[in-house]
Amino acid sequence: MKTRTSLLIVTIVVVAAAGALLAGCEPDGPTPADARVQKEPVSIAYVEWARATAISHVAAEILRTQGFEVELENVANAAMWQSVASGDTDAILCAWLPATHQMFYGPEGEFSHQVVNMGPNYYGAQLGLVVPSYVDIDSMQNLDANANMFDQEIVGIDPGAGMMQQTETMIENDTYGMGDWNLLEGSGPTMTAALEDAVLAEEPIVVTGWKPHWMFGRWDLKILDDPENVYGKQETINTIVREGLAEDNIAAFRFFETFDWTQLDLGQVLVWNEEGVQPTESAKQFVNEHVEKINELLPEDPYFSEIEGAF
Repeated sequence: MKTRTSLLIVTIVVVAAAGALLAGCEPDGPTPADARVQKEPVSIAYVEWARATAISHVAAEILRTQGFEVELENVANAAMWQSVASGDTDAILCAWLPATHQMFYGPEGEFSHQVVNMGPNYYGAQLGLVVPSYVDIDSMQNLDANANMFDQEIVGIDPGAGMMQQTETMIENDTYGMGDWNLLEGSGPTMTAALEDAVLAEEPIVVTGWKPHWMFGRWDLKILDDPENVYGKQETINTIVREGLAEDNIAAFRFFETFDWTQLDLGQVLVWNEEGVQPTESAKQFVNEHVEKINELLPEDPYFSEIEGAF
């Protein structure tokens, strides 16, 4: 009996000592297993532009596979910037820099000190006035000489968009002699609808347009030369997050900071969306079809784990 009691005491002491040793070796903060489940909700704002819609929904779908609750907010351009600057939303993935959105971010940008630039998610973006290739004009400096062909109208997108402001400034300054032209406000979808009608009828039309956009894959179009640099040169599309995200939602910050979108071609998503597939569904399909590549691009830290696919 004495031997059994001694063994029991020794066993208890050893177990207690091992527990104390393990407790002393635990790292500060959550363990990797905890980190994967303790995630704050994420909100992403976007404008209903083709690529902005695509990348925002794909980002949301990837984050959801990692256990995040994600809210997407479709707003106007100025409201999008205001929301991330004020902290109402966490991120935007469609900031055109350095020229198009310079009124919001840059040396004189309204929100430059209220947001954090995570860097480009797309290179080679371009804005300009777009016409069908059958229109025998290649430069903006030839538009006013053919004003009657276009009824002196430019079909625009949503008011507040950077290129709408650039176009308004061009008209106000009578650049290219276009001071008496009219800029029609609308949205991305109304602009492409007007373009489609014109192309089907082989009629002239000039619209505010940009690359990347699915319309260049669907119709034979061209961006007019812009010797006065009204729309600037080629740009990057950047990811912007709110100040403080790194402190109160480090996992989301790490995703926006490190995920290299330039290694994913989102062109197929733009096409699916244009064909009528709901953006949420096209994002799920895209992520399912690119699981291996997305796993390579996920941050290498405890907050993230490989996607298994077929979800």
